[in-house]
Parts: sequence; structure tokens; C-alpha cells
Amino acid sequence: MTITPGAEDRSAHPLLDHEPLTTARFAALERRVAGLMGTAHDVALMQAEALLPLEAAIRGAVHPGSVALNIVTGPYGQTFGRWMRSCGAQVVDLEVPYERAVSSSEVEVALEAHPDVDFVSLVHAEAATGNTNPVGAVAEAVRAHGALFYLDAVASVGAEPVLVDEWGVDLCVIGPQKALGGPSGVSAVSVSEAAWQRMADNPAAPRGSFLSLLDWKERWFDGGRSAFLAAPSALETLGLEAALDRIAAGGGVDALMARHRAAAAATRAGARALGVTPYVVRDQDAAPVATTLRTPDGTDAREVVAAATSAFPGLPLTAMGAPSLRLNHYGPHATLPLVATALKSLAAALATDPSASLTAAESAWHKSE
Repeated sequence: MTITPGAEDRSAHPLLDHEPLTTARFAALERRVAGLMGTAHDVALMQAEALLPLEAAIRGAVHPGSVALNIVTGPYGQTFGRWMRSCGAQVVDLEVPYERAVSSSEVEVALEAHPDVDFVSLVHAEAATGNTNPVGAVAEAVRAHGALFYLDAVASVGAEPVLVDEWGVDLCVIGPQKALGGPSGVSAVSVSEAAWQRMADNPAAPRGSFLSLLDWKERWFDGGRSAFLAAPSALETLGLEAALDRIAAGGGVDALMARHRAAAAATRAGARALGVTPYVVRDQDAAPVATTLRTPDGTDAREVVAAATSAFPGLPLTAMGAPSLRLNHYGPHATLPLVATALKSLAAALATDPSASLTAAESAWHKSE
């Protein structure tokens, strides 16, 4: 039997029968991602969620004898510390209360107290807690000290500036599933020349492994980007490309960041008008991607979220235990209608009139645009 492809081929499917993902198209997408990150460094598009490059970068650059300053402002900082210890590093944790950002002076004091620190790790924005850190100021302290700088910008990219080269970040990881509104199954890591050298000098760096960035360098970058290291996740990669196309069509990354700033400002203003206190105390420490709120005394956040999401299914509201809850307002959810819906649902769950809250939110949105 002869099968003729075309309109009569009923097996065709838009998610399966897509254009081939060529090496040239893959490399072009890498360059677009590098532009988004503000870097001329090599950028590897990894075929997995961002935890893969986050761990790969640490295991490539950290080794027995390393002394790492791990800045902990949320749960991901705790994870990085565990990975570094498993690599045999001495880890100094700079733990900061989750309701605020780290300060550059705190980093400077820690580096002065530990002059042998050769690796510093930081999470830019902690989506889980709703705080964001002043990367530029921290980076200045790290550069002056001479340590390698590792940054998790998964939640921040697209919501606030990520300036890898300007800041002097050696290893920066991003993921498209939050502010960029893309898929979670592909991610990226930028690697400076200093970071490549650190990995090359590290006998414990993974090789012949999915965690090996050195394999990427040898077979992809040094090979002229002419042959894939492994079969790429075509759907996820094309999904990232589509997300970047949508951002460009919507006014570019500056417009996207403006929407995220406005969403955070509106949520915080509206919550305060409801008598609900933001978990992150200072506005300048608040991440644009998510807002965590402390529920009033005697109110269980889990019950509030259950009532709110029952009335408004799909609302990106999550209970963080009994005393607090989080509203994710990133990507397609960084809109005033979404914030207004969340505030109305909270008002209903708390048996409170939402009028003042909605007015405050709208005013804050327009002031922040």
C-alpha cells in the first residue's frame, strides 16, 4: 500500500508533525536567549527543567577544597547548599530572613570574614517567598573579592532586568516557565570563560553525563554548533521560541517587565486595603512574579485558598501552610484583571468588602506601568 502525505493523511498532528529542529535554528534560539540575559557568554539550552543546569553548574564548578558563600533567602538557597556540600565544598551559609532581601553590606561582611571564598551563589527572585535580591550590588562585592558568581534567575528573567555581563555573573540559569510564559521542560545556562576554566580544572566535574557542561562545550560549542549533543526536546524548544515571539509581538521584554512590576504593586496595595499584610515587608524587596501574604490572625490560609479557588477555579493562589498564602502573577497572569479577581476572591473568603482594595490596586497598577 502506498501512503501519500498531505491533506488526506489523517494521522497528521500539529504537536507531532512540526518543522524539523535544525542545529541552525537551535543556535539562533540560543542567541535570542543570550540577548534576553544580556550576555555574550556561551549559552547552553538544556533539555530539561531548570533544576538540571542549576545542579550541573554547581557540580561542574564546585569541588573538594572549594569554599562557597551560599546566600540563603529562600528554599532554593538551601538546595544549593546541599549540592555544594555533596561536592566536598566547605559551605558558609549567609541566611537572611525570608521576608526581606540580602544587602550588599551583609555579603561584604561575610566575604571579609571568609577570605578564602571562591564561589558565591544567589537566587535573584524567590518565587516561593516573594522576595528579590539586589544582584547588581551583590555582584560588585563578589567581583571585588574575586570569587566565581553563580545566579539563579529562573523566576526573575522577563520580570526584572537580568544583566549577566554588566553584573559580572559567571554562571546564570534561567527557565521560561514563569515570567516568559513558556514551557518548563527546557532551560538555559550562560557560562563565562572563567567558569569554563574552573570546570576544566576540576577533576570532579561530570563528564559523559547529562550533568556535564564540559560535554556541551566540547561537542557543541567547540564543535561549531554543527551536531546536537543529544536529541533535543523539539516541542519544548519550539515552545520557548514561540514564547519569545509572543513577547516580541507584545511590545518586547520592557513591556513584559512593566506588567510584572504593576502586578506586584497592585497586589500589595490591594492586599493592604483588605487588611492583609504582605510577607515581604519592603516594597523594594518584593519580587515582581509573586506576592506572599500573611492572613489575619485566627484565619487559616488553607481555608481561605480553598474558598477562593472554589469560587474562581484556576486562580493561581497557593496556601503556604496555615499563616500565609501566595499569588503567582507571572507570565499570562501578570494582568490587572487577574489581580482584581484574586483580591475579590480573598475579600469574599474573608467576608470583607473588596471596593477599597480594588480601587487601591488599580491606582497602584497605573502608577507602576
